[in-house]
Amino acid sequence: MGSMIQNKPPFPHSTSPSTTSTTTPSPSKKKYIDDEVSGGKGQKFGFEKMVGSASNGRLRLAFSLVNGSQDLSPSSTPASNAGSECGAVEFTREDVEALVSEKMKSKNKFNYKERCENMMEYIKRLRLCIRWFLELEGEYAFEQEKLRCALELTERRCYEMEVALKNKDEELNLVILDLRKSLGSLQENLLKEESEKKAAKDSLSKEKEVRISIERSKASLSEELDKAQAELDGANQRIASINDMYTRLQEYNSSLQLYNSKLQTDLSAAHETIKLREKERLDMVEDLHTLRGQHKSLQDQLTSSIASQEGAMKQKDDLLNEVACLRMELYQIKDDRDQYQQQAQSLADEVLKYKELATNTSELEEKCLSQGNQIQILHDQLAVAERKLQMSDMSALETKNEFEGQKKLINELHKCLEDAEFKLVEGEKLRKKLHNTILELKGNIRVFCRVRPHLPDDSSSNHGKVFSYPTLTECLGRNIDMTQNGQKHSFIFDKVFTPDASQEEVFIEISQLVQSALDGYKVCIFAYGQTGSGKTFTMMGNPGQLDEKGLIPRSLEQIFQTTQALQRQGWRYEMQVSMLEIYNETIRDLISINRDSSRTENGVAGKQYMIKHDASGNTQVSDLTIVDVRSSKEVSFLLDRAAHSRSVGKTQMNEQSSRSHFVFTMRITGVNESTEQQVQGVLNLIDLAGSERLSKSGSTGDRLKETQAINKSLSSLADVIFALAKKEDHVPFRNSKLTYLLQPCLGGDSKTLMFVNLSPEPSSAGESLCSLRFAARVNACEIGTPRRQLNIRTSDSRLSYG
Repeated sequence: MGSMIQNKPPFPHSTSPSTTSTTTPSPSKKKYIDDEVSGGKGQKFGFEKMVGSASNGRLRLAFSLVNGSQDLSPSSTPASNAGSECGAVEFTREDVEALVSEKMKSKNKFNYKERCENMMEYIKRLRLCIRWFLELEGEYAFEQEKLRCALELTERRCYEMEVALKNKDEELNLVILDLRKSLGSLQENLLKEESEKKAAKDSLSKEKEVRISIERSKASLSEELDKAQAELDGANQRIASINDMYTRLQEYNSSLQLYNSKLQTDLSAAHETIKLREKERLDMVEDLHTLRGQHKSLQDQLTSSIASQEGAMKQKDDLLNEVACLRMELYQIKDDRDQYQQQAQSLADEVLKYKELATNTSELEEKCLSQGNQIQILHDQLAVAERKLQMSDMSALETKNEFEGQKKLINELHKCLEDAEFKLVEGEKLRKKLHNTILELKGNIRVFCRVRPHLPDDSSSNHGKVFSYPTLTECLGRNIDMTQNGQKHSFIFDKVFTPDASQEEVFIEISQLVQSALDGYKVCIFAYGQTGSGKTFTMMGNPGQLDEKGLIPRSLEQIFQTTQALQRQGWRYEMQVSMLEIYNETIRDLISINRDSSRTENGVAGKQYMIKHDASGNTQVSDLTIVDVRSSKEVSFLLDRAAHSRSVGKTQMNEQSSRSHFVFTMRITGVNESTEQQVQGVLNLIDLAGSERLSKSGSTGDRLKETQAINKSLSSLADVIFALAKKEDHVPFRNSKLTYLLQPCLGGDSKTLMFVNLSPEPSSAGESLCSLRFAARVNACEIGTPRRQLNIRTSDSRLSYG
């Protein structure tokens, strides 16, 4: 209605300069009209009705035949239209009133010729004005008819909109009921998340304070360790001085041996006493050797105390025991010295007695005196050593107390570190949850990267590692660096699994995505990579080892366990499973009873399967076997049957190379009997065939055809990804059976995740780099926000499978 009113032909004050010419009445003509037209009581020809009141200060001027012209203010310059007789003159309210009330004037009343000319001119102006009014009235009638038609059209539209609004109101009422039910739970979850965020912030602030205190304590501990190191250096110097003293004792013992040998030659009578002294001297030498070994062990214990606190405590105890032993040995040496003095005295007496036999008594006395002096020197050195040992005892007690304090502090720091690690783990879980939410809102395809470990059959190479994993905190577990020909390439994905990652660790990362299928979402997980990179192991695992089960068996176990747990909340689920492979651009049913019907024999094609997509985004494959399952054992049996039916061949790169694309599909229908809610989810798990180069695989014959078909389908997948990344209008999904089957996952409302599997062999670096670049392109694609398939169940409704 408003658009029709705006398009009504107005009274233009001016027209476009390119189509009209502007004319302005001359002042003489205006004055002539005012003077010659007589009569103040003339007729106004319905002027008030047709032109309207002038109280608003705006008058309608000459009607223009140009469509789409606009109203202007009265001050605009009047314009003429070449297609109308009255278009050259425009009439204002004052002009029309003056024309109606104009009186005929002439100088000579009897000059009828002049009066006739004036009358003819006046009649022309009146006709011109009347035509202008007639055209204006015609336009008004035309506009009125158009407005009437527009009014009828808008009334019909209003009626249709009212009916649609009623339907929308009913739908909105149903949606509002669901929203009100979920609002309470969402508010509770929001409050919980806010409290968790506050707790996380508090824990982060506390963690920062703890880290600062830990750094300070580390600095103080380093200073204390430097002090302890200095004290240990001093103890080592003391031990070195003791070793010097023992060397002097050894020299003294050697001199005593020489002295005893001389006494044997000179004093035959004192032979027995000299033998006894020689035995005692040998015993003392052995004791000194054992003492030296003990000091060496003490030195080793002191050096080991720097590395371990507990070892330092043990070494300190051993040191105390050895010090006690040294004291006992020193007392024994004193006793020996007294005995030696007594023996020397007795020998001196014997020398006096046997002056006749001994000629060198004076020399012996001098030697005895020198030995006495040496013994006195040794006694002084022993006193100094005892003082040093007392000082070492004091320092050992101090170091013991310091070590005990440091041990307590280290225990406290260990507790703080454990708390911080726990908080970091919780924060990482929250980060992953928020990251997944952000990716779902963005609609991006998530990408996980996995590098398989080295196998015994891999060729040994000296080129070093191809992949490295940065340990930066902000990108920990998400970065992977690849080195090729000395050049480094860095990539960031949603998650990167190192070769030592287990199957359980990989599944934990995708468990929430599998849970989304039970919540009513479409989920697609597919493995991509070159042949021999571990795709089938990631998806299927090793059937003989429970710890090496793949993502498909683990996902099925989780789904059935969760459905049993949800039965308490009133949910009942039905599952249907189908499995197929795409071999040489031909679809094969892997769990069909007549499996060979889809294969080509003697050049004649078997059963043909057609891929169809409906309007709601569900995918159907005609004549494909769909089996109702109720437990994971039933699905495992079907998986074993499909694994035996799948096309596998041997190449130079892999002894058991998958020669087809394997697609596992589970359709899930859930009904809540209490809330009458109904969900429909789909879980697609896909093991793609590996890309390979003919120069490495050495494929010939049938293997060559398989390789060409695999590479063609994977290149079609790359074309689709590039078109989605560039947001092109046309995406070539129909170029291959694989891309056409994955169309809802790549271009619809599905939650999609891609595993890019890599081989660590340096010979496969080129293929690995291509896979990483393709994965980066996939991670940048936006395919739309996932949509949950949730409905309210009617009395006789049953969901169809897509």
